[in-house]
Amino acid sequence: MHIGIDLGGTKTEIIAMGKGNESLLRRRIDTPQGDYQGAIRIITDLIKGVEKDLGHTGTIGIATPGAISPASGLIKNANSTCLNGKPFDRDLAEALGREIRIANDADCFTLSEAVDGAAAGATTVFGVIIGTGTGGGVVINQRLLSGPNAIAGEWGHNPLPWPRAEELPGHPCYCGQHACIETFLSGPGLSRHHTARFGQTLTAKEIVELSEQGNEDAENSLLQYEDQMARALASIINVIDPHVIVLGGGLSNIDRLYRNVPLLWGKYVFSDRVDTRLVKAKHGDSSGVRGAAWLHSE
Repeated sequence: MHIGIDLGGTKTEIIAMGKGNESLLRRRIDTPQGDYQGAIRIITDLIKGVEKDLGHTGTIGIATPGAISPASGLIKNANSTCLNGKPFDRDLAEALGREIRIANDADCFTLSEAVDGAAAGATTVFGVIIGTGTGGGVVINQRLLSGPNAIAGEWGHNPLPWPRAEELPGHPCYCGQHACIETFLSGPGLSRHHTARFGQTLTAKEIVELSEQGNEDAENSLLQYEDQMARALASIINVIDPHVIVLGGGLSNIDRLYRNVPLLWGKYVFSDRVDTRLVKAKHGDSSGVRGAAWLHSE
């Protein structure tokens, strides 16, 4: 039995997976806000509760915001800031009394979709989460790509490629740079750029809904967004040439992206033809927790 935990900013989910990839049990509870010890406690309680109810122990994988720094062994880059600078894997292993494996939530998302999701069977998969941020991960032959800096797939903190004059100098990013892809393609980024162009303060969801109703300003914002995504993904195709790019997160539910972005990215990709497929995640919000469960299958 493989147990996965997805420690999110607002919700924490657990899943127990059987040998046949079937879900044996799933639970979701609120994540304690700004409470490091509280996060350790709820994860420990969830795992013990699931194992008691199922009558089996399992391997444990954890999907977390941020990553473990190879330099310090501590969590870095987590938007759940109470984790940063903490030995989260060691503290959790001590609380449970056994080995655990931890990976970034975007890595776990990509692994899930590469194993038995929308990209199953593909050799090289780039996974993208577009929501409040823009996470990413790379899986090759159903194994996560990990490098010496623990940042593989962090496309969102590269600058937007081939910027237009009106896109410069770009909005400041929390990472300390300007004009990062995340500041354009995240939900808040789409909303902010719509406000800057048209003076309307709308959420990304509202922009999509207005576009579907024929609103010209909303449609123009989405056309710009699609071109920005085409440029950003073209830069990934130029570097790793993935067979499949999988989108997840709230903005992945914009169905027109899967038609329009591949029509645009060809003029930015250094090739006479682009055979990379752009697909929507099969497992939706459950991809992260499923991928965490697969960390022991690598």
